[in-house]
Amino acid sequence: NVGKVVTSLVQKVYVWRGGGGGSGERDPDVKVELGKKVTLLRGISIIVGTIIGAGIFVAPKGILKNTGSVGMSLVVWVACGVLSLFGALSYAELGTCITKSGGHYTYILEAFGPHLAFIRIWTSLLRPAGMAVLSLAFGQYILEPLFMPCPVPPMAAKLAAAIGLTAVMYLNSMSVTWTARFQIFLTFAKLLAILVIILPGMYLLFTGETRNFENAFDLTAMNLADLPLAFYSGMYAYAGWFYLNFVTEEVDKPEKTLPLAICISMAGVSICYVLINVAYYTVMSADELLASGAVAVEFASRVMGNFSIVVPLFVALSCFGSMNGCIFAISRMFYVASREGQLPEVLSMIHIRRHTPLAAVLTMLFVGDIYSLLNFMSFLRWLFIGMAVLGLIYLRFTQPDLPRPFKVPLIIPVLFCLTCFFMVFLSLYSDPVNTGIGFAISLTGIPAYYLFIVFDRRPKWLQRCLDSFNRAMQIVMEVVPAEA
Repeated sequence: NVGKVVTSLVQKVYVWRGGGGGSGERDPDVKVELGKKVTLLRGISIIVGTIIGAGIFVAPKGILKNTGSVGMSLVVWVACGVLSLFGALSYAELGTCITKSGGHYTYILEAFGPHLAFIRIWTSLLRPAGMAVLSLAFGQYILEPLFMPCPVPPMAAKLAAAIGLTAVMYLNSMSVTWTARFQIFLTFAKLLAILVIILPGMYLLFTGETRNFENAFDLTAMNLADLPLAFYSGMYAYAGWFYLNFVTEEVDKPEKTLPLAICISMAGVSICYVLINVAYYTVMSADELLASGAVAVEFASRVMGNFSIVVPLFVALSCFGSMNGCIFAISRMFYVASREGQLPEVLSMIHIRRHTPLAAVLTMLFVGDIYSLLNFMSFLRWLFIGMAVLGLIYLRFTQPDLPRPFKVPLIIPVLFCLTCFFMVFLSLYSDPVNTGIGFAISLTGIPAYYLFIVFDRRPKWLQRCLDSFNRAMQIVMEVVPAEA
């Protein structure tokens, strides 16, 4: 009853502020819900825009460093693209048979129950504000053309980062449609930046600039023990193909759009990654690429002269697109977790006018993006993705009659699941201390689950305070429960 009273009050505040067209009532024909506004083009922009970050422009050398040769590095780029496609296809099946938003969290919840799903959401809440990494990179590169050849003052970069992050948060809070449109623009900007590098590189290659490809498969410098680390770097570069699954409920015709968007995106990104590396090698030797602090800037300065000043702007737009895509997608995970009763109720409420999960979006200010760059959390990425794909295999046998509009051969999720758990083992092998810290952090979710979910025995005064806070936030932010 209290909830209905608060919802009614929010609706009255909405009308008082000018909602409902001055009729005095909210239009009963307009449901308060997250609409299906993610079309095929918008879905592709979410995936491509979050996969392609600043790394491919700044320091795409992790694979080359661990393979020791130009030829083998290109082979690993292709192989990682194929393995990532296997994971993306597995998630396409999951997204079409489990038509809920939330990504990894939802699939683990459906396959293995609320306990493991809570650990997934718990580790996200404990992560440092990794979104600050992207925003600071944006601030650095957006100002770089103004200060060249001097370094950007740290305070100016932080101010630009704050402005950029605020703009992304505001956009995601105000309109799903404009967030998706802006993501399309940013994705095209990224692809344009890649073309600006690929086309001159291909021209030079076809006009005979092939000296850096001589003895491309010379394996004398390769150490087999480092080869898994090369795959680790490559898989990290392709990470982001799963973001569309975080917003499945908002995808128009998900049974068709989801698989098609994933296949087009992964094919396009794989081709771009391979060709941009070929372009780099055409102009720079392997040693020069490894020594460069900003590969794309170095490439542009050699090939395009003064035009290279635009490259930092493209990198800044790339960071901005990654921030926009991450906030748009990951906020839905908190929205779904709240709807399942594992986070405060206000996070699952919808803005009465904007039809956005306002509270869940604002949560991103404090918990950061799903994959911060800290080493001690990196292994959790592969652990939870592997568990989600393992859930697909598990559901194949426990729920064989579950409708599956899109179904992949079983060998694909099996191979990708083994790849994920190999990445977990590799994290433990290469950095046992930081991986152990991350594992310990995830284990704190076990007592937290029993303390906050199973044996929730809050004092009455505390419960009243929490309820009052929840109702106050609902009124202030003008959010109400989504209508069924």
